[in-house]
Amino acid sequence: MARDIQGKRVAILATIGVEEVELVEPKKALEKAGATTEVISPESGKIRAWDMKDWGTEIPVDKTLSEANPDHYDALLLPGGVMNPDKLRANNDAVKFVRHFVETDKPIAAICHGPWTLIEAGGVRGKRMTSWPSLRTDLANAGAEWVDEEVVTDHGLVTSRKPEDIPAFIDKMIEEFAERRHTHARTASRR
Repeated sequence: MARDIQGKRVAILATIGVEEVELVEPKKALEKAGATTEVISPESGKIRAWDMKDWGTEIPVDKTLSEANPDHYDALLLPGGVMNPDKLRANNDAVKFVRHFVETDKPIAAICHGPWTLIEAGGVRGKRMTSWPSLRTDLANAGAEWVDEEVVTDHGLVTSRKPEDIPAFIDKMIEEFAERRHTHARTASRR
């Protein structure tokens, strides 16, 4: 099992309303394993996180979407929350940023509602994946095979359902991020 992510650069795409634990815990684990992480957002400064049932802490933004070049990153993390991915999937620059990772076969990890942005970027067709249960129909309509499992991997795409899945999500995310780009038959549709 590959685990070396020393020197890997990971983009964490998030905006206001990101589920705090789904960004903070994977970010800490990636950095502990040797990766460099950067929080990328449409907003500059800080973004307010959501903490399960109320507003949480403010998370510093490292680069705005207009400053970030997706070519400079080896992998992408898409944390959930309801507000966060709903705003990102409606932002053309965010969708374009995510589409880069899809089209270049770079590993992507998405948890909870995070796959909403992947749907918009054309990155789920033909993929086996999971998510928060309310996304099941959205993912199926976009051509994914949805399963109710703690963590699912499919050619560099790691998905999980909810905060309780974070330990398994982190383990598989680090494993996939340690591998190189996944060169497989293109199954994602391009929009």
